[in-house]
Amino acid sequence: MIPDLAHLAARGESVTLELKRSTGELREAMHTLCAFANGQGGQVLLGVKPGGELIGQQVSEQTLHDIATARERFEPPLDLHIQSVEVASGRSVLVLTVGGISDSVPYTFDGRAYERVGNTTRKMAQERYELLLLERAHSRRRWENQEADEVPLQELDRQEVMRIVEAARSAGRLVGPVGRGLPELLDRLGVRHKGRLLRAAVVLFGKTFLPHHPQCELRMARFRGTDKTEFLDQRNVRGPAFRLLEEADLFCQRHFPLAGRIESGRLQRVDRPLIPPDAMRELLVNAFIHRDYSIAGGAVSLAIFDDRVEIWSAGRYPIGITPESLTRPHLSVQRNPIIAEVFYRAGLIEKWGRGTNRVAEMCRAAGLSAPEFAEVTGAVVVTLRVNVGQTLAADWGVLAPDRGGVPDGLGGAPDGLGGAPDDGLGGAPDGLGGAPDGLGGAPDGLGGAPDELREVAVRKEIDAKAREIIEKLGPRPRKAALREAIMALTSLRPWLPAELAYELHYNPDKLTERHLKAMVEEGLLERTHPDNPKHPAQAYRTTRRG
Repeated sequence: MIPDLAHLAARGESVTLELKRSTGELREAMHTLCAFANGQGGQVLLGVKPGGELIGQQVSEQTLHDIATARERFEPPLDLHIQSVEVASGRSVLVLTVGGISDSVPYTFDGRAYERVGNTTRKMAQERYELLLLERAHSRRRWENQEADEVPLQELDRQEVMRIVEAARSAGRLVGPVGRGLPELLDRLGVRHKGRLLRAAVVLFGKTFLPHHPQCELRMARFRGTDKTEFLDQRNVRGPAFRLLEEADLFCQRHFPLAGRIESGRLQRVDRPLIPPDAMRELLVNAFIHRDYSIAGGAVSLAIFDDRVEIWSAGRYPIGITPESLTRPHLSVQRNPIIAEVFYRAGLIEKWGRGTNRVAEMCRAAGLSAPEFAEVTGAVVVTLRVNVGQTLAADWGVLAPDRGGVPDGLGGAPDGLGGAPDDGLGGAPDGLGGAPDGLGGAPDGLGGAPDELREVAVRKEIDAKAREIIEKLGPRPRKAALREAIMALTSLRPWLPAELAYELHYNPDKLTERHLKAMVEEGLLERTHPDNPKHPAQAYRTTRRG
């Protein structure tokens, strides 16, 4: 006997449970099973009164034949589990069970689709049915797993492939020999099939994105105030997904104030990020791996306002996922499993559907509200309620020692920093990845509070000095000249290794190992997070000695 059948029936009908007196209501039971299969799955109990009393029914060969015949009227064929549970002499309850979240959704019974709303079964709207049909086709023939015939092998960034392979090996998620040839590496990462490049390879490792892949884009803006009337900063970048993630990190570094304080008994200032870096990165990663890449005009968009941060990604939530479910335990449903697998191998995600729950926990631990999830005009939107403007004003008085008044929290890269090809730079964005009011059209005027004006002026001055230092360095500098440039740059503001490496045309890992670590040991540089060398927001700045 199914454990606690009486207890299950006593709970009453719900989104996953239906009670029927007997197989006299078999047709209605089949409608409900169809609805369960199109949703979260569920059970129909035949032989139970509406109030939950187990009365059972006689179960004959004809009864089972009738159920089997009805089962054949599902399209596509439904995996229906049938169990008979005796509840009295000669009387049994039939438990009909179907699973949910299947690639075969939508199911129909007698040519009609049904859905479950609360404890009610109803006919599915035609628009909803057609959308599910499209998603069913997409699950098998997805945008990411189609061949990218228009992209030759030489159009992929071999250095980027090597970088991700090394990250995967370091994370212990790519074991055994991987080879050195580009085709072998791509095969190991699963982005090549039968010798042909997949579109996922372009998203992850491409070098050129126009005209065939304009959706490999990141749009970023810092707005003055709480609406999109006026820009303080904006950038459009096209590039491979991991580089775009780093660009988003840098933009956040640039525009998130870094509040700090001196604690008793410690000589160094303790920095407190506006948003926990791991939480912000998790949300950005989700945007890149779960977005709908089949929307050619889509993008991932990052919008920073005075009172909130929004992340937009093109496409609706996958089947089985709702905004409400993301703050509860839920299955990990991947729209782009090939792309997600490479991010997993690189150590940036897990596979257990815990990411959004972890983000909520990190935000609460930092004294912030949990993120808000929504679906707006065909796009997924995540909102973090944080006082960017107020924190900025409060943080302005907290200056790094001996920095000539430069705020320690400005962070961020010069305006020209990228890592993406030139085809993705410049121009006003077409829209915030599905946002009704596009990220464009507003003038570049600064306006606003004196703190904001001062921030922009100081940042521009720093950027101009940094550009002058970099231009004087020239290509292939000697060790002494390179370190002199590093010292000059880090005297202006803290720099992340990735942005230093990009500007100096150096491999990020080699720059850190060969120069930055050595300069820290020599007392010339210091880390912004000295107690955690592997902190995701780790940056380097000159010491008093330097």
